[in-house]
Amino acid sequence: MSSDTADNSHNQKPVLKFLDSSLRLSVIPLSVATIWLIVTNKEYSSIYEELKFSNLLGLKYMVCISAISAGYALVAAVASWIRYFVTKAWLFFVSDQIVAYLMVTSGAAVMEILYLAYNGDQTVTWSEACSSYGKFCNKMKVALILHALVLCCFIVLAVISAYRVFSLFEPPLSSKEVEE
Repeated sequence: MSSDTADNSHNQKPVLKFLDSSLRLSVIPLSVATIWLIVTNKEYSSIYEELKFSNLLGLKYMVCISAISAGYALVAAVASWIRYFVTKAWLFFVSDQIVAYLMVTSGAAVMEILYLAYNGDQTVTWSEACSSYGKFCNKMKVALILHALVLCCFIVLAVISAYRVFSLFEPPLSSKEVEE
């Protein structure tokens, strides 16, 4: 059985490496598109003047995190083909986890901005803004969808890197095996 497992894991490694590289490389254009959509997003309203991404701290944060994720994905894709880094599975594991969590926080910040833009907050007398800034809100929705796709890639990458780290160790002994 152990030879079957060794053969099976040997066959999975190229598939995992291909999937890992493909996901890391697909993150780059998705992140760049997110950044471009947010940075070029501005709209003028005769009532409220101009609204642009630099007016909202959450959008600035999303741009920074998208740039970090694209840069990290490029470096990690290159490093995954260098033998020295391939043996450091824990490095990818920790880094993938950190980037995935940063993606969650920036996505949550923009979701809150979108929620307030569409619904307002009547308890503090904030009116909704998307009726005046429809194009701006629609571009933010598309950017959030692209950001969510990048997050999904990083979640899968985190699972792959976790598999690589934890497959280095033997499974724990069951209570029956300990008694024997």
